[in-house]
Amino acid sequence: MSVLNAAQRKAVAELLRVSPVADELGRRFEAAGHELHLVGGSVRDALLGALGDDLDFCTDAPPEQTLAIVQGWADAIWETGREFGTIGVQKNGLRLEITTFRAEAYDGVTRNPIVRYGKSLLEDLERRDFTINAMAVSLPGHVFTDPFGGLADLAARVIRTPAAPSISFGDDPLRMLRAARFVAKLRFKVDESVIAAMERMAPDLDRITAERVRDEFTKLMSGADPITGLRLLVDTGLADRFLPEISGLKLEIDEHAQHKDVYEHTLTVVQNAIRLEGADGPDFVLRMAALMHDVGKPATKAVGRDGRVSFHHHEIVGARLTKQRMKALRYPKDVITDVVDLVALHLRFYGYGRGEWTDSAVRRYVTDAGPLLTRLHRLTRSDVTTRNRRKAANLAADYDALEERIARLQAEEDLARVRPDLDGNAIMELLGLPPGPVVGQAWRYLKEMRLDRGPLSREEAEAELLKWARDNGHLSS
Repeated sequence: MSVLNAAQRKAVAELLRVSPVADELGRRFEAAGHELHLVGGSVRDALLGALGDDLDFCTDAPPEQTLAIVQGWADAIWETGREFGTIGVQKNGLRLEITTFRAEAYDGVTRNPIVRYGKSLLEDLERRDFTINAMAVSLPGHVFTDPFGGLADLAARVIRTPAAPSISFGDDPLRMLRAARFVAKLRFKVDESVIAAMERMAPDLDRITAERVRDEFTKLMSGADPITGLRLLVDTGLADRFLPEISGLKLEIDEHAQHKDVYEHTLTVVQNAIRLEGADGPDFVLRMAALMHDVGKPATKAVGRDGRVSFHHHEIVGARLTKQRMKALRYPKDVITDVVDLVALHLRFYGYGRGEWTDSAVRRYVTDAGPLLTRLHRLTRSDVTTRNRRKAANLAADYDALEERIARLQAEEDLARVRPDLDGNAIMELLGLPPGPVVGQAWRYLKEMRLDRGPLSREEAEAELLKWARDNGHLSS
């Protein structure tokens, strides 16, 4: 049996798992005089043996007729995509999206598609992004349709477009970014004609909204192999359209001469971070912080008299650049804050192995990291990419020691919730103050004291507060 026949057999086995629902739906459309086909990523994933619970269908029925067919059969119905010809349905735990045959196109100027309904399955498949997503299985008959060689491309693990790449990308420039996303997700290669079109048409990505670019890029970064996807974005010039800092790293030589340049170092750090995710991954925040951790280096590069390159304070500059870039891509504020904080903190560990850290410094490290501490551990360890085995072993041992020290202090002092030894009410009572900014200043002073010296007794805390109040003229008479 050929590879392709084996793939088809795997697809049928996957389809049988959902066929009670899919075939039942197909029979309802057939009884109403309409076609129904499983299409797109659902067929591709079935062929790969990884069909999920979200299924995509296409039909010749207009949305209002689809609604009539599923009414009373579906467990739930949503119409949020109706203007694009899509009706959403939930049935027996499966999420189904049923879209009227489409033949949409972009006018080459605006960012939104001109939606018009197609007349046939072939027309619908031709407008899809890649051949591996342009296959269909009819329901309930299970007839397989593959007019553009998607099955062969799936077996060859290659990304091609049904129409000429220039036509496909002209219709929707986001498809260029989607090609890189599928590289990251499926570990496929991209056809040379597609790569050439991506290089030539990269500026067309500027027509796409930041939100759509963000969503595709997030999926790429969360894929099984984001490194290959990132390389494709940089090599084709697509990264320059929305994340130019990454390409800019190619110009900077790493100060330890351990990689060809900071760009290669960065990709290694991302790969290291992925390995440290374990069962928790994919962790977009960690991966994005790894990608952006050194973007401040180009602006801070300096060459000393001895010829050594340095990048002083690049973490501060990098945090600022990261915030600007992620805001431009419309990421949620909490995601931006977490990534920016990790970039800003990623160098804090260095120096620990020289014995310079007091317990106070460890407390501040934990407090500043807050809920990001586990991610900071992973990012810091990922940043060790030296080929010098002894140096790498020493850094790993130093960080092991720091984590052990953190664990000890956490057990003794509950570092996750460092608070002053006196609360606001106790401060106001002792100093005879009403609520106001002075109480906040006193609270912050006691917190700094707590970080420096660890837990204080009630008497020690009160004595320190009274001394601070006298020194600053805040002691009530």
